[in-house]
Parts: sequence; structure tokens; C-alpha cells
Amino acid sequence: MQFDTLDDIRAFCRDLPGGDEASADAAARRQQNLTKPPGSLGRLEELAIWLARWQRRDMPRLDRVTIAVFAGNHGIAARGVSAYPSEVTAQMVANFAAGGAAINQIAKLAGAELRVEPIALDRPTRDFTVAPAMDPDEFLAALNTGCRTVPDGSDLLVVGEMGIANTTTAAMLCAALMGGHGARWAGRGTGVDDAGLVRKRSAIDAALKFHRGILDDPLAVATSLGGRELAAIAGAVLTARARRIPVLLDGFVATSAVLPLARLAPDILDHCRAGHVSAELGHRELLRELGLAPLLDLDMRLGEASGAAVAILLLRAALACHGGMATFAEAGVSGAD
Repeated sequence: MQFDTLDDIRAFCRDLPGGDEASADAAARRQQNLTKPPGSLGRLEELAIWLARWQRRDMPRLDRVTIAVFAGNHGIAARGVSAYPSEVTAQMVANFAAGGAAINQIAKLAGAELRVEPIALDRPTRDFTVAPAMDPDEFLAALNTGCRTVPDGSDLLVVGEMGIANTTTAAMLCAALMGGHGARWAGRGTGVDDAGLVRKRSAIDAALKFHRGILDDPLAVATSLGGRELAAIAGAVLTARARRIPVLLDGFVATSAVLPLARLAPDILDHCRAGHVSAELGHRELLRELGLAPLLDLDMRLGEASGAAVAILLLRAALACHGGMATFAEAGVSGAD
């Protein structure tokens, strides 16, 4: 799948592929007949039905789970908005490759394939306080990197990111598309001190003023105020929708990446669930705006898809019950009158 123009994205969002309601209905009927009071497994039941809808089978499975982590660098980092220098992005990508990061351990535990895609790390986006972060061709190139990363036949896609200064970019997208100033959306990210937090929020306010003429166009906002790894996440989520692959979103940055898409089509995220709510300022409010109830709330704020990857284990529990439990008839147990 490839998008050659921004209008291609808009056209796709006007005619979205749907899930399979027959499979979802069959999965719901099975849940009603398992040896438990109806609804007693709570959201585990809903998750099994959601997976059935998007996998288009009443007995969904997680044989092939893909975690895609996209990495990018940001020109805004030069303004001192992060506690770490930009070279840490490439260093962490190397750590992923060596198997030394948190996501490596969680992916292994969750039985998932980890794909890491660094995008032009030697070419940071431009400082969005004085220029567009990307031009449309750069945005589309990054978005199509995300499209190419989604494998055919995946049962579940988990998306995450790595990029020094990208919590500033995420807060920037929220401020541009949901309103408010830097103080509403920008938290401490990697742990900036008070002076760094002031710089971060001031940069967002300056960019809102500089780019005020484009704030009514979600894709112009994603291009001029976003980042390459965020664009790639958006591309991966679009491709997953085209292939009807369910998606788990990671934290604040990964969720902000799909906010421009949601502004184009509110139902674009029907195939997505929020793996967790981050401790980062703004994520909880962003999830409320998008109508996404997080599966986990563990005060995590690492990124690199770590929170959503933990949530894979919840999905496995949901499917173990959905597929492995006996029905009342099979167990010879009397059902409710």
C-alpha cells in the first residue's frame, strides 16, 4: 500500500474498510454460552469480540504478532526541550538491534516479532517554531515507510516509537488539533527540569503562532508540526485498516500520531485499542478525546511500544478463555434461566 499524495490519504479516510460483523456476532454468542455468568470476564470478552471482528473469524488467534517501532529525530531538540541529546535516538536503535532494551524483553515474553525502522536519523526534521517540520514529500516518504512495515497476514500490529524530543512534537500536534497552549499538553517527557519544561511549552506556543494559518487542516498540521516516526505510525495504522489487522497503540506519542487521521474520519480508529495510558501529561485527555479506553494504567512513560506490548498478554488471556473454555452444553453445566 502506498500514498502518493495527501489527497490519497483523504480519499482513503472517506471510504474505510469495515470489520466483519458476522464474525463479531458469532464470537459474542460464544461468550454468552461459555461456563461463566455473561459479562463476568469484563473487557476480556469485549477484546475477544473486537479481535474476531477485525480478524474476520469467530475464533481469533495471535499466531503472528508484529511490534513496529519507528525512530526519528526532531529539529526542535536543538531548543533544549529534552533531557537527552539527539544522538541517543540512534544509540537506542542500536540497543534494540542488540536486544538490550525493555521492548526486546517484553516482545520475547509476549511472543511477538519486533521490527525497528529508523527513518533518516541523520536528517532531523526542521525546527517547527521557524519553519515547517517537513514538506509534503518528506511526510509521505515517512508515512509510506510505515505502510511497508506492516506484514501481510499479521494477526495483530503494535505500534511504538523512539525519538528524542518527540513528546514535544506529540504535545504540539495535540495543541494544534485540540486547542490550548503548551502548558495544557507538554509534560516532562524524558525528565526535563523546570527550565526545560518552560522551553518546551514556549516552543509549542511559538509554533502555534507561526503556523496559525494551517491549523484547520489535519494533514498540514501532521506535515508541518509532526515528525517522521509519527508519520510512519500513521501509515502503519492506515495499512492495518486496509488489511483489517487490529492495532494496539502505545503511549502519548503513538496516540498523537493518529490524531490527524481521527480528525479526517472519527471511525478511522475502530480497529485500534489503546494498549495503556502513559504517565505523560496529556495522554489521558487525548485518549478521552479519541474515545479510547486504555487497557493498562501502569504509570509507564518509556515509549518504544513497551506499554502496548505488555497489553498483548491481556489479549492472549482473552483468547485463551474465548477459545479454551467449555460451553455450558459441553461441560454439562446448567445455564441461567
